[in-house]
Amino acid sequence: MSEDSVTQVTSSSSSSSSSSSSSSPSSLATQRMQITNVTLSNGSNESQLYVDTWAIEPYHEAIAVPAVFGLIFIIGLVGNGTLIFIVAVNKVMRNMPNILIVSLSMGDFLLILISVPLTSTVYTFSNWPYGQLACQVNHFLQTWSLGVTVFTLTALSVDRYLAIMDPMAKHKGKTQTKTAAVSLSIWMLAFLLALPDAVLSTESTRLHHPPYHIRICSNFPDWLVTADQLVPRIYYMARFVVFFAVPVVVIAGFYLMMAQTLVRSGEQMPCEGKIGGLNQQRQIAARKKVARIVLSLVVIFVVCWLPRHVYLLWFFFDDAYYNEFWHYFKILGFCLTYINSCVNPFALYFLSSQFRKFYNHYLLCCLRKVMYSRMEPSSTMHNLNSALWRASPTNTSSVHTPQHQSTF
Repeated sequence: MSEDSVTQVTSSSSSSSSSSSSSSPSSLATQRMQITNVTLSNGSNESQLYVDTWAIEPYHEAIAVPAVFGLIFIIGLVGNGTLIFIVAVNKVMRNMPNILIVSLSMGDFLLILISVPLTSTVYTFSNWPYGQLACQVNHFLQTWSLGVTVFTLTALSVDRYLAIMDPMAKHKGKTQTKTAAVSLSIWMLAFLLALPDAVLSTESTRLHHPPYHIRICSNFPDWLVTADQLVPRIYYMARFVVFFAVPVVVIAGFYLMMAQTLVRSGEQMPCEGKIGGLNQQRQIAARKKVARIVLSLVVIFVVCWLPRHVYLLWFFFDDAYYNEFWHYFKILGFCLTYINSCVNPFALYFLSSQFRKFYNHYLLCCLRKVMYSRMEPSSTMHNLNSALWRASPTNTSSVHTPQHQSTF
């Protein structure tokens, strides 16, 4: 990312300048340096510029960040891949909210598969060694996946709210087809919003320590970056508003209304005898469980992306000195954005008994095989996936919970 590259250059320049007397650039040049003809971004042509393509940064994060990204790569591919497989091969799991969850996992899977290997070495190599095309693809996928994630969470919050407000909505049309159309629309919208990154991202050469230069991958060509940082400021502020602030406010509003509806419906539900009271408690518990699960995905997103947005806004809007605190805060936020792409399957595993059984079935082969097509009565998925018909001593009451409300 551009601000990572720029601040990395700034911090490394300040630190390396103090130790330049003890280092030996000439020996590095004879051992590893590539002497190449490079056209600088300002149009000037230098006949010989030393560019150490695979130079490694002498900092702890040069090893720590790739190690974290290695875990993200393995865990993310396995977790999201298994989640997609679970919903794809088990008909009982193919309901409206799970289609949105699969769409979310597909975006994360694509990002982890392509972008994580490229981005994992941002803090390892002094240069961007992968070329112009990889630079464009990497920035494009980051924004595309972010858009799919946040817009899918917004759509999921709307779906949860409508499912509670209109329990009979599942009978008003082909919900799976509509949900697939919504998911496709989300992918297309996110694709369009990510196009500027694909077009503007560029690999450029910057002066580091004369005559040594570095190549960086930035969001903008140098001719768009002026002294007042106007274009980056507009870009990152718009990014914050579109991909974080507005969706989070909308999601919070829908979940707040959903929580109020659940509390109000639980208080107003009649209790007729012992069986009726038990049914009431089960329904309230099931609805609260679903509310906690869907809310957890949103909380995870906020926790993982807020530090990144805070750092970006600070970097481009504040003239404060770049110090050690902001350096490590930047690395933390950078890693958290990718951790967000692999943590959702963990949330579903620990909060949903049904997903947990499927994960155990496909990933933990040593466990005893059971029939997963039948829902256990204690499962939240079962409670939400069917209409709970209960007979009381005096009459028969029904508490309808539509199938499209079943997410977890």
